Amino acid sequence: MNKYHLNDENHPQETHTYSISELSKEFEITPRSIRYYESEGLISPQRQGSQRIYHRGDLIRLQLILRGKRVGFSLSEIREIINLYDSPKGEQKQTTLLIGKIEERRDALYQQQKDIKTMLSELDQLEVRINQQET
Repeated sequence: MNKYHLNDENHPQETHTYSISELSKEFEITPRSIRYYESEGLISPQRQGSQRIYHRGDLIRLQLILRGKRVGFSLSEIREIINLYDSPKGEQKQTTLLIGKIEERRDALYQQQKDIKTMLSELDQLEVRINQQET
């Protein structure tokens, strides 16, 4: 299994580069979103004049960002997880941190689910009372 360090843009096996339009098509997001993640320091493309040149590390980071957003992580949580890749023993630290974040997110979702069920029940009860008053 190949290990890629997210900040290693000169990886010897890395030969392909990507444009912002290629990444936006690949991930079905807007170039503006990619530029936003860049402004937040989550990805760091090289520049040739005004053109951004993305490498495999940027692609991997973008994939992790979008995956993190899908499961409800904040950008600061995503940044924290991604930044562990290049630290010593980063993989173990990242795994431990990620498991903790997953547990926190799952707990929050279960609480939201419980709250939604409660709210739906209250709405049902209110609707029944209103209908009883009309008859």
